[in-house]
Amino acid sequence: MNWDQIEGKWGEFKGKMRETYGDLTDDEIEQARGEREQLSGLLQQKYGKTKEEAEKALDEVMAKF
Repeated sequence: MNWDQIEGKWGEFKGKMRETYGDLTDDEIEQARGEREQLSGLLQQKYGKTKEEAEKALDEVMAKF
């Protein structure tokens, strides 16, 4: 699944992110609303990930979605 498809199914993807990364709030995820870079930044901030680690984490969630 590519990022354009994720944007189209944002509600479902948001649920998968909350399931995987419980420290992220609905408001934080909604604030990113389909913006991969913002979502990556949230993972970096909340989980202390590097940019590369955050991008990989997003790819892993997308692969499960």
